[in-house]
Amino acid sequence: ADGYYEYIISECVYSTSDYSDMVFLQSYSFNKDVDLQFNSTVGKFVALTEFGVKQAEGFNKDPARLQQQKAYVDTFCRHNAQIIDSSVRDKT
Repeated sequence: ADGYYEYIISECVYSTSDYSDMVFLQSYSFNKDVDLQFNSTVGKFVALTEFGVKQAEGFNKDPARLQQQKAYVDTFCRHNAQIIDSSVRDKT
C-alpha cells in the first residue's frame, strides 16, 4: 500500500503497586520510524531522528504543552491504573 503512516502511541510504565515509579511515554512515529518521544521523567520531548529535531524544539518551547504532558502521569496514567488494577485485584 502506497502512502504515509503517522501515529502516536501513549504508554504508562510502572512496576510498583503504589505507582511511585510510573512514567508516561508518548512516541510520535512516521512510516514506522519513531521520530520523537515525550518522557515524563525527562520532562521534555526528545528527538530520536533528524526529522524529530525540529518537532522537539518547537514542542519544548511551549510551556503549556510541556505542563500538560507532564500532568498525564497523574491524570491519565495513575487514574487509569488505579481503575484497572482494582478491577484485576477484585477478580483474584
